[in-house]
Amino acid sequence: MAEKLKIISLGGLGEVGKNLTVYEFGEDIIVVDTGLGFPDDEMYGVDIVIPDITYLIKNKHKVRGIVLTHGHEDHIGALPYVLREIKAPVYATPLTAGLCLIKLAEHGLDKTAEIIPMNAGEAVKLGQFKVEMIRVNHSIPDAVSLAIRTPLGVIVHTGDFKVDTTPVSGEMIDLARFGDLGNRGVLALLSDSTNVERTGFSSSEKAVGQRFDELFKGCTQRILVTTFASNVHRIQQVIDCAAKHGRQVAVTGRSMENIMKVATELGYINVPKGVMVELNHIKNLPPEKTVIVTTGSQGEPMSALHRMAFSTHRQVDIKPGDRVIISASAVPGNELTVSKVIDELFRRGADVIYDKATGLHVSGHAYQEELKMMIALIKPKFFIPVHGEPRHLVKHARIAQDMGIEAKRIVVADIGQVIELTSRGITKAGIVPSGKIFVDGTGVGDVGAVVLRDRQHLAQDGMLVVIVNISSGDGSLLSEPEIITRGFVYVKESEELLRELQTVVTSIVNDSHRLRNDLNSLKSAIKNDLSQYLYKKAKRNPMILPVVSEI
Repeated sequence: MAEKLKIISLGGLGEVGKNLTVYEFGEDIIVVDTGLGFPDDEMYGVDIVIPDITYLIKNKHKVRGIVLTHGHEDHIGALPYVLREIKAPVYATPLTAGLCLIKLAEHGLDKTAEIIPMNAGEAVKLGQFKVEMIRVNHSIPDAVSLAIRTPLGVIVHTGDFKVDTTPVSGEMIDLARFGDLGNRGVLALLSDSTNVERTGFSSSEKAVGQRFDELFKGCTQRILVTTFASNVHRIQQVIDCAAKHGRQVAVTGRSMENIMKVATELGYINVPKGVMVELNHIKNLPPEKTVIVTTGSQGEPMSALHRMAFSTHRQVDIKPGDRVIISASAVPGNELTVSKVIDELFRRGADVIYDKATGLHVSGHAYQEELKMMIALIKPKFFIPVHGEPRHLVKHARIAQDMGIEAKRIVVADIGQVIELTSRGITKAGIVPSGKIFVDGTGVGDVGAVVLRDRQHLAQDGMLVVIVNISSGDGSLLSEPEIITRGFVYVKESEELLRELQTVVTSIVNDSHRLRNDLNSLKSAIKNDLSQYLYKKAKRNPMILPVVSEI
């Protein structure tokens, strides 16, 4: 039998987020990234979404290690949930490892997990795999691509990347190493597809620093800057700009404080002496001498900026004239929450600078010409677009074809699909369990499809509870049915409708002689008949919960 290399994405295909890719050869498995996703508007009460790792749990005896490409939540956020089920060493660059330790400590796993720091250029042997980390540019330091050596050949897994020739710190992407690998022969390339719709090249992160300088210069008011907490390079540029213009900096927001602590300790953020101050000291400084760096670029209801905007922050209130710089683009789905915060900031008299046209944000993902450059350097035999919604994957596949890769050597897959590579070629070979696991509070997987459907039903149509007391002797009604509503109608304004419903329920019970010894059937009759009546009467379809008691 021909030797087979299996590549299985349990997340990150057909979606942006919860990236997790499985590489399997014989009795060995390595996992690349363990990311989470965020709930959409229909996922009521859900805190985060993680990949379904049923396949990994079933094969946990084969897992030789978990390798992380960088420290963003969509690549490391599910790590605590994975390590609860699978004992395996975790390999990551120093900043990524530091962020993982904070995350694991929150889950009480930091003492038992094995986190092994590695630097770009280093490699580790994991069973029949050998994984080398290659330096890339991204919107967080210490991001790497992976060259995965297998018995069948080398796989290049780019992770998130861009080509930044003038990075804020560190070196530019190691294009020479990618070219060397391409010259030696690469079996397959799995490449980031996020920005495949954008033509040309992405802008350098340094462009944002230049824009900060323009906005700081001559400003006599307090400045607040919000960005993604993980964007260490942007935070560094805010600090540098503040120091240049004689301002002191305070940070607020849990994730921002965590990032500052880890990045400063590891040397990824350099703070000039006397620039940083505690947030509670900021009120003692004149406005023209202060900068506050805060979470909340996505309008999150519990974020520091949201709390400032709506006057629930304990230490900072927005004042007329405050200059608020939103240095981030709204993640798709967050546009409304961001707009609400911006509107509230304007109401309070703040000068809000937020337009994309202002040059306050650049993407950390490669544009079309950079994606083409990666394909040209790697010269892969097979191509698998990853990290994107369906349109991104298909468009990336078309670009690969334009670059000379035959269609039969390109695979656009879905999560859970098994891609098999052999010496003869590449095929889709079945599926494994995959999908979304919802985390609600401390419950993992408690909220399934049925619960979510019920929550959607309740949110859209409300609920009726119908309480009926019947005689255990002859099944007759002992009292008038009681109807309780939540999210359906306001009782005082709908007394007539509720009386009609009581009459309908009374008729159902009186007419259902044959069902009086079968409470479940009686409940079903109440539910079905009442539902039909309500839809006919009010074109409404609330959730109906009959409670029938024999007394």
